Amino acid sequence: MASLSDYLENEVLDHVLGTGAYTMPSSVYIGLSTGSFADDNSGTELSGSGYTRKVVTFSAAASGTTSNNAIIEFPAATGSWGTVSHFGVFDAASSGNLLIHGAFTTAKTIATSDVLRIASGDLDVTAD
Repeated sequence: MASLSDYLENEVLDHVLGTGAYTMPSSVYIGLSTGSFADDNSGTELSGSGYTRKVVTFSAAASGTTSNNAIIEFPAATGSWGTVSHFGVFDAASSGNLLIHGAFTTAKTIATSDVLRIASGDLDVTAD
């Protein structure tokens, strides 16, 4: 299950209720963490050891859910990333705004030379 960040909740409300316009980002990026991202983006994203956010694309939502429509592959770790358990979807390759966050069904320990891959259709985002 995924949650909208405080930032995105406010942007959607303002847009839908006519008090502000939200311009969708040209790309969105998945970031990883060994702990949860909070709605206010107070979590700690991975850094170093070859880690970078990756572009992610999603299918059009149906029945309140969507999933990634292509494989997401991170570069080989050049050092330990720890046990990756959570993800965030951001509107920029670095910094930017957290849009959506959630936990993976299964955490994965990433050691030196490991590659984290998320199969097409495995990153589900559900609005509830």
